Amino acid sequence: MPESNPLDKLALAVATLGPVGHFPKAPGTWGSLAAVVIAPSLFLTLALSWRAAVLLGVFIVGTWACGRAETVMGKKDPGCVVVDELFGQWLALFFFQAMPLWYLAAAFALFRVFDILKPWPVRWAETAFPGGFGVMIDDGVAGLYAMGCLHLLAYLVSMIG
Repeated sequence: MPESNPLDKLALAVATLGPVGHFPKAPGTWGSLAAVVIAPSLFLTLALSWRAAVLLGVFIVGTWACGRAETVMGKKDPGCVVVDELFGQWLALFFFQAMPLWYLAAAFALFRVFDILKPWPVRWAETAFPGGFGVMIDDGVAGLYAMGCLHLLAYLVSMIG
């Protein structure tokens, strides 16, 4: 990696969520897991309007950080970049405030499935937009798929019992 200035180092730290993106094997899964683990204390406790503001902030800062990371690393959507997983995972949880632990596990699994399989328009979003915006938006679309499935699951569970 080329020598970088302090702003590039900050962008890389944000893009990789510090050390999380550098964990061995499956950094996207680690990024998603970190997002789910911290969500109950840092995200789900907020009022809906604050969660929207946090997601917007994560998207804006993440877009910048992902774009800089691509430039600094000389690679499109480097595997160690995982702030997009945080955004997508939290988007999947957006309308929930308190939830049983198994809902968090389901949200994690659903998001990972959509992020890995990339059904339309997830893959399209990944390739249609350049730079950090493209890196972030495909995980946002995967997060919306996971959100819909999680709400359907919650509805079915409420109907059963």
